[in-house]
Amino acid sequence: MTSSEETPSFRLAYVPGVTPGKWVRIWNERLPGVPLTLVGVSAAEASDALRGRAADAGLVRLPIDRTALSAIPLYAETTVVVIPKDHIMAAVDEVPAAELADDIVLHPLDDVLDWQDRPGRPANERPATTADAVELVAAGVGLLVVPQSLARLHHRKDLTYRPVPDAPESRVALSWLEDETTDLVEEFIGIVRGRTVNSTRGRPKTPPQPKDKRAETGGAGRKPAAGRTAGKSGVKPGGKAGGKNPRSGSAGAKAAKRGKPRRRP
Repeated sequence: MTSSEETPSFRLAYVPGVTPGKWVRIWNERLPGVPLTLVGVSAAEASDALRGRAADAGLVRLPIDRTALSAIPLYAETTVVVIPKDHIMAAVDEVPAAELADDIVLHPLDDVLDWQDRPGRPANERPATTADAVELVAAGVGLLVVPQSLARLHHRKDLTYRPVPDAPESRVALSWLEDETTDLVEEFIGIVRGRTVNSTRGRPKTPPQPKDKRAETGGAGRKPAAGRTAGKSGVKPGGKAGGKNPRSGSAGAKAAKRGKPRRRP
């Protein structure tokens, strides 16, 4: 037996903004003998990390290159615009994308939103990372539209954010090599899908119960119908029994009474 078989482990990749803490805690409760190691990767590197076996599974942002990978969508995030706290938009509850038309909207190279028509005016240069873009927002250079989890990840006291209801959403998924759906991968799939510890991964929890033996024998234990019993004993339905005529039997009784001598007074 190899050492890997003696001490199994599970490696989970995750992209910035995704918080796997709840699922990791459930894993540790259910499989205390199988350590789970977190592997941080960028959104752009996630699919290559899985295909290169740097992790057994990963929490990634869609879309990704699905070559040789399976993926289960988990949830979609609210998209927000990051603004200075003293910005005029901080006074409203949400900001439609059209309201950003006159502002510079930063577009970092690691942007994870799939825009068709990007709002606002582009900056002279694209920031290298979302973290760099947040610093530029704080410096008053422009605004930034990102998934809410990234706005929280790069939170600053001098910045705030507001939802952009008509912006594209970022979808988070669990992904793994489709040819390596191991038992441990199945365990983690069950955890993120909310299966209980007693779940059987979609299989019936109890085997089907056998049918009633009396039903299987077609009612062999039932009493035969009266008509069928009578037919076997020579009695026809509604007919005569034992070949005797009921009328002749009655007449014979009367004749016997007539043949009996009467007593004289």
